[in-house]
Amino acid sequence: MPKPLRDPQPMLERTIAEWGGHEDLWLFGYGSLIWRPEFDFIERRPAWVRGWHRALKMWSRVNRGSVQTPGLVFGLLSGGSVRGMVFRVPAAQGLDTLRRLWLREMPTGVYDPKWLRCSTASGPVSALAFTLSRRSPNFTGELSDERYRHIFANAVGRYGSSLDYARQTLEELRRHAIHDVALARLVALAVPADTSAGHTASPAPADCDVVPPPVYVAGSSDKKSSQPSGPSGSPDKDQQ
Repeated sequence: MPKPLRDPQPMLERTIAEWGGHEDLWLFGYGSLIWRPEFDFIERRPAWVRGWHRALKMWSRVNRGSVQTPGLVFGLLSGGSVRGMVFRVPAAQGLDTLRRLWLREMPTGVYDPKWLRCSTASGPVSALAFTLSRRSPNFTGELSDERYRHIFANAVGRYGSSLDYARQTLEELRRHAIHDVALARLVALAVPADTSAGHTASPAPADCDVVPPPVYVAGSSDKKSSQPSGPSGSPDKDQQ
């Protein structure tokens, strides 16, 4: 396990205090949480968040890669908009769910946990999301297509390869009628690598642009969000 970038415990304590424990806990999933939540929930809704976007631009040296060959996982970066899913966890299970989420998502304190305003067909909710700062050492910056191809062909961690992770996310997004054109393009880059390795792979079908419906602590992030940070709508506290 890499050395923690920050102590995750104070961030967990702050998040618990912001939630309060009196109401159900809402969580926003934009990557693997959609297809492998690993927690119980009583409701799930498609959701849209303004001011953030899903990006395969976070280094992974354990789960989807290694120290020698780092892989990639998703981060939620500021700017743009993103469609995903919100999950409602009963208040009685919220504390245990947060603690288990921290073991999964925050062992090294890499993410900036934030409460984001998520628009849904049944009205807006304030949900916890794991965002990534561009100042984080785990942020990749811009990567070339050739670098993505190399990572997809070689990076494997304890939970599998970076390519499988990207493909599973793309397939689950499509299952929920969420069309991520940028991710579809990246996954399609791996087709030549699969072919050269003797595998048969079908290129991902082209997604069409869809107009979205209206609708993981010290430090500060690179861009303030205009959305409230906590269930009470208090100003966001940036980090990393």
